[in-house]
Amino acid sequence: MKGVVLAGGKGTRLAPYTKILPKPLMPIGDMPILEVILHQMKVAGIHDVVLTVGHLSELLHAFFNDGSRFGLHITYSFEDKPLGTAGPIALIKDLNETFLVTNGDVLTTLDFRDLIQFHKSQHAITTIAAHRRQEKIDLGVIQFNGTSQVIGYSEKPTFDFMVSMGIYVFEPEVLNYIPAGEYLDFPDLVKKMVAAGERVVGLPFNGYWQDLGRPADYERAAIDFENMRHEFLKEE
Repeated sequence: MKGVVLAGGKGTRLAPYTKILPKPLMPIGDMPILEVILHQMKVAGIHDVVLTVGHLSELLHAFFNDGSRFGLHITYSFEDKPLGTAGPIALIKDLNETFLVTNGDVLTTLDFRDLIQFHKSQHAITTIAAHRRQEKIDLGVIQFNGTSQVIGYSEKPTFDFMVSMGIYVFEPEVLNYIPAGEYLDFPDLVKKMVAAGERVVGLPFNGYWQDLGRPADYERAAIDFENMRHEFLKEE
């Protein structure tokens, strides 16, 4: 089974750090976040990994090389122009079986084996790992009835959402919905598949998950990694 790591983004929200360092190489504890992800893939039985690269790709290649020192076989798929979060997948050859895709900046305790087993039990074209998030709005939220009439008012409400963790399991047929060489983000890919009547499912996960996109999130994740290191780096 192949694993695909999306590692080509510019990480603009983490600038200026990502001006000189690709986001997957940002240190979390004493290792890059991508090394944590690769360890988790290996534990899940995934040894063939493709990194989709673009921004500062030479640094990623210099650090991970062919993956042999991590017990993996790593190859690289280069995008010479931004293709979004889903578009790079169309450039990868030989995705002939079920494969896992993850963003290169995700810190989680999710066991990829659980996600893969759930996916196979659902007979779906796509499974999305999902996490519940609560967002508090520190303002008064006004509800209108479609005109200027106010029909509700909530002071500093909290909203619950199920959000994508940036980790997916796909069947090869998903490639039918990703045009080669064209820009495509995951939300648009999912909407295309749903509109076509494909079965897309989600696995709710209540454990730890943190996207490292913003400086505050990155700092929080670095602290959590030190406190929970054994949970992120479980052995096979």
